[in-house]
Parts: sequence; structure tokens; C-alpha cells
Amino acid sequence: MPSDNDNRPSADQLLARLQKEERDSKRGRLKVILGFAAGVGKTFSMLNEAKRRKEERHQDVVIGFVEAHGRAGTVAQIGDLEVVPRKKIEYKGTTFEEMDTDAVIARRPRWVVVDELAHTNVPGSKNEKRYQDVLEIMDAGISVLSAMNVQHLESLNDTVAQITGVRVRETVPDWVLGEANEVVTVDISPRSLINRLHRGDIYAQDKVPQALTNFFTEGNLSALREIVLREVATEVDRSVQDYRTDRRIRQSWQTHEKIMVCISPDKPSSRLLRRGWRIAHRLHADIVAVYVPLVGKPTLEQQAVLENDFQLANRLDIRIERTSGPKVAEALAEYAHKNQVTQIVIGHSGRTRWQEFWQGSIITDLVHRVRGIDVLIVANTVEAE
Repeated sequence: MPSDNDNRPSADQLLARLQKEERDSKRGRLKVILGFAAGVGKTFSMLNEAKRRKEERHQDVVIGFVEAHGRAGTVAQIGDLEVVPRKKIEYKGTTFEEMDTDAVIARRPRWVVVDELAHTNVPGSKNEKRYQDVLEIMDAGISVLSAMNVQHLESLNDTVAQITGVRVRETVPDWVLGEANEVVTVDISPRSLINRLHRGDIYAQDKVPQALTNFFTEGNLSALREIVLREVATEVDRSVQDYRTDRRIRQSWQTHEKIMVCISPDKPSSRLLRRGWRIAHRLHADIVAVYVPLVGKPTLEQQAVLENDFQLANRLDIRIERTSGPKVAEALAEYAHKNQVTQIVIGHSGRTRWQEFWQGSIITDLVHRVRGIDVLIVANTVEAE
């Protein structure tokens, strides 16, 4: 069993953590409201929070940039919130208005509302992208309330184009969302959003028919809604893992079921993979297949076993991960603890009693190391494919 000393951060890690904590203590916070389409209520929700902070908490809140798009509800929410005058920029004979980042910093409010985080500033602006303005404001010690749609995340650009047929041109690097102290979503059913569109609450009536046949189909909106809910869930998982890592917590917190199937090159794991998949499907849980590579080059037979298992895992849409360690059980246990596994599926040992006497039992060792995690030992007989 690894001792607590094995989990203590190194001197470099401690120094990096202290430097980050010092920087964060002087830096403004970032709260991002994430949506899946125009009209879900991101700006309304953001302004509602800004008003509550001002009226109920007596905090100094200003608006850096909000575009009402002619929506009466949005205009009403702005109310008497102070608006920092925008900066006018001439470009190709036309005057554009952008957020005046320097004016916001000079005003030094406690919170500033900055909509449309993925916006590209007009040429001649201080920064190319609005998220760069936001980061500069945060570095000045001012907290930011912002909003964006999930399709503007860079890593999802191809996925969104494939689903909707629309290529999003303005994107935000995923690491920017990672800078947020809080990410929340404004949820609404696709059918309700389409009803808002019909009423003219999102676009002018002359643009509604085109929107309904292009981006605002119920299938597109359902897929985008699922993506945003998964993105927020990922952020929650990351926050929990960061908390556990900082406090060296090894015991599993069963906030969400996660199934780990242990596969081995010594014998086929098809039965384990199928059993694990059925458990995960029934519990709506995440599932991963994990293996520990052998010391030395595997035989042709072992390579064939792994290849067949990988192919089955791919057909079942089970992610495969590789981990390593001085002992198989130790490596598997370490993976399980780090990744918040709640159930482990493993096959009966292929070792003889004599081998277990001299080398020890992997299963016994694993069970001893993962107390608090359920372990299911399955008769790992080969099934006909």
C-alpha cells in the first residue's frame, strides 16, 4: 500500500502552487454562462446576476459590453446599471464600437459584465479578441461576468460543423474556459427555444423561416444542448479532481459511477468488456478499459489477444487506457484512485496456485489497495465471437 509520503507534492510543485495562489489572490474572478444557441437566455441571466450583486450585495458592478439586439427583455434588465462608454474605431470608412478595455480598468469596478466572449474585435482595437480583453481586465484585479455559446469552443469546431452544417468562424481556445472560476449553463428545451424564435423573441420575423430551416432545427439544438451539458459536467469533474489532488485525497468519492475494466494480454477479455459495458449502460456510467503492458516484448499470441480486445472495445465505444507501475495491482489501483473509479471489473487470475504462492495474487493485492471501490471478479472464459 503506497504511503502518504508517496503522494506529497515535490518542492517544485509546492513552489508552483504557491505562485499560482499568489497570482490568483490578486486576480479578478471569471464566471462564464454557457449556452447552446442564441436566445437561450445567457445575456438575460448574466444581467440578472449583475443586478442582484448591485442591489442585494451592494457590489460595484458596471457593464463593459452588452448588445441588446433590440430585445425588450434585455434592455429592461440593463436598467440603471452603469455602462462604461464604448470606444469608437474607424475602419474602412465605417465607425465601429468596441468595449473600451482601458476605460473599464481605469473605472476599477468590482465586477464588469462582458457579453459575447468569442467576439473578434475590429482591426485597430487594443486586442484581437474579446477574451484577451477579459484576461487583461482580470489581471487588473477586476472580476468578469461573461457569456458564450458552446459551439465557439475551438475543440468543438469540427463537431459543430458536422452536426449543423454551419462552420463557426469566431472561436475561443479551450484553455480560456479553464481560466474560469465558475462555469454554469442556461438550459431550455429545444422545443421551447423554437417557440421563442417563432414569437420573434430572438430574431426579427423576416429572419425566422431561414433560421428554422438551417441552424434552429430541433435535431441540431438537441445535439448542441447535449454537448453543453457534457462540457459543464467535465468542468465539474475537473474541479473535483483538482480539489482532491490539492488535498491528497485518495478515497473514492462516488459522485458519478465510473467503471474500469481490467484487460490483460495473457487471456481474452471479451467477457469482461461486455459485462462492464452492460453495467455502465444500466447505470448511465462512464467506462474505460485499462491494461498494464508486460515487461519485455509480448509474444505473437499476446499481441493477438490485445488486438482482439481492442477491436471489441472499439465496437462497444469503450475508451482504452494504458498505465504502468512496478506491480500490476499497484498500477491498476493508482489509476482507479486518480480517475475516481467506483467499480472495477476483473477476470479470475490466470496464475496457478503455485505461481500465486511465489508471486502473489494480483486480485488479492488489488482488492487490498482499493478498499472503498467495488471489485467484480468475473469468470473470464472465452466467448465465441
